[in-house]
This record gives sequence, C-alpha cells and structure tokens, in this order.
Amino acid sequence: MKDLQNLHRIGAVSALSGVPVSTLRVWETRYGAFTPLKTGGQHRLYSQEDVLRAGLLRQLTEAGHAISTLARRDVDALTGLLHQQRQARARQADQTGTHPVLHLTVVGLALAARLQSPGLTQALSPWLLRIDSTLAELPAGPQPPTPVARGAGDEPPGLLLVQVNSLHLSQQRTIEALARAQGLERVVVLYRFAPETTVKTLQASGVLVRREPISDADLAELIRSVQPLQATGLLPTGRLISPRRYSEETLARMASIQSPLLCECPRHVAELITQLASFEQYSQDCLHRNEEDAALHAYLCAVSGSARALFEQALAHVAAHEGIALEAQP
Repeated sequence: MKDLQNLHRIGAVSALSGVPVSTLRVWETRYGAFTPLKTGGQHRLYSQEDVLRAGLLRQLTEAGHAISTLARRDVDALTGLLHQQRQARARQADQTGTHPVLHLTVVGLALAARLQSPGLTQALSPWLLRIDSTLAELPAGPQPPTPVARGAGDEPPGLLLVQVNSLHLSQQRTIEALARAQGLERVVVLYRFAPETTVKTLQASGVLVRREPISDADLAELIRSVQPLQATGLLPTGRLISPRRYSEETLARMASIQSPLLCECPRHVAELITQLASFEQYSQDCLHRNEEDAALHAYLCAVSGSARALFEQALAHVAAHEGIALEAQP
C-alpha cells in the first residue's frame, strides 16, 4: 500500500521529473508505466517511486530507448540501465577531461527523483551526475545494508546525500555507518524538522546539514562544494570525522623525540592528540540521564573528535617538516 502522506498529483510529478503531463498520461494509459491511486474525484495520486520512475523513463527515452520496452520495468532495472549509460559517459568524460563527474549515493526516493529533474541537471552543469546507489530510507537497524555491487574498476561514489523529514540524534550512527560501508567520507543531510542540538551534533561530526526547502541552485552549489577531494590540509565541510590515525605507542614515541632545534611542537601536538582522543572516548562512554544528556555527550564527542582529526593532520605536517617517519594505524 502506498504511503498516503507522500503522494503527488500529476502536475507535481511533471514538475519534478521533467515529463509533460500529456506524456505521463500516454505512458500510463497506453503502456501501463504507472498505476496511481485515484481519489473520489478521480484525481490521480502518484507515489515518490512513480516520480523516480518518471525521471528515469525520461532520461532513457531521451537517450533513444523505446518507452514500450521500458514501461513495465521496475525501478532497479531502469536504474541499472541508466547506470550503464552513465558509466559510458563517465568514461568518455574522464578520457576527454571535459566534464567532472559527481558520484552520489542517495537516501530518499523523492530526492533521487529531484536529482533527475531538468532544473537540477541544468544547475549542476557542466558536472555529470552519477547516482551509484539509491535507498528509499535510512536503514532501521544499526547495521546498514550490503553496498550495491559495482563493476570492476568503478570509482566509489564521493558523497552520501540523505533526505529525511524528521532528523534525530539516533540516526547519526546509522548515517556514519552507511557512509563508511560504501567508502564515503562526505555527507550532506537535508531535513525539515530537527532539534537544534541534533543539528549542531551532526555539524560537529563533519556532516553538512541543511534545512528544506532548498532551491535547485542552492542544492547544486551545496553538492559541488563538498564533492572535490583535493587535500587542503584541513577537514573540508561535509567530511566525516576519520577514525583515530595514530596509536598510543606512535604518539608516545613522537612526544619523546628530541629536536636539534629545541622545538617542542612534535611533543605538544602528540600530547594534545592523546588528550583529545581520551576525552572523545570519555564523552562517547559517559553515562547520561536523559535524551538531553545524550545529545550533549554526542556533541562533545563530535567536537573533540573533529579537533583530534585536525591535530592528527597537523602532526603529519610537523613530522614531514622534521623528517620524522610517522606510522599510521591500519
């Protein structure tokens, strides 16, 4: 049964997918592409999956596929076919160097459909959009689903883009686990309702959070702003906090090294990392009395983890400057 809270009239489907209303009606009546619900007044109501299907069908028919061969295929089959085309386009773009490619994993069918719309495609130009995986919603349990298999030699997607109606602190670990399971470091979350403490905690953990509604132009700019993977020496906005980089033994060795110039920066930076890592773990393990306590400790853990990751990068620079070999944890 379709979710009655997430249904759209045919005009909204047309606006979101870029398919004219008249074409949607032909695809439905002649080819059976959709089976919308109907109100007592005989108005068609389409699901979010229908919106996604319409966008996929538009792109595939524009690429030369006949609607008669596509209409009754499910979303997974349509996505797979479009993915094959995007692989070819991405390889061609990589060879010519004419268009950068955006690699995405998307949570939310409505968001996935929006990313197929002409307005957003145009706003993202000249970037080529490649959605490697689409999930209807965040996994309910703590363990994310098995990542979608990709062809040999495929690049992993660069960005996890999540859309939720209500954002809760309990979803933080799920989002981070899903990102890391698919090899992603950068995360953008779009939400409509959320406690301020939850938003601040996710921001402190490296997640880029934006409240909806957001325009196509702003969404395109948001995606572009976190996609590049160039090393800047600092953690860019939208990048998840990395796990600990150095062991206690490595930090202790770094702190004990004597510099010929009597510079104590290696020792101070190593000691700061140890202290921040200890507080990060303490905040994560600290007991709490209620949800407000849990939010506070999660926020403190995220802040200390972010600072720890920054100082780990600083330590790498210090070690390179001093000519010291620094071994990272596997």
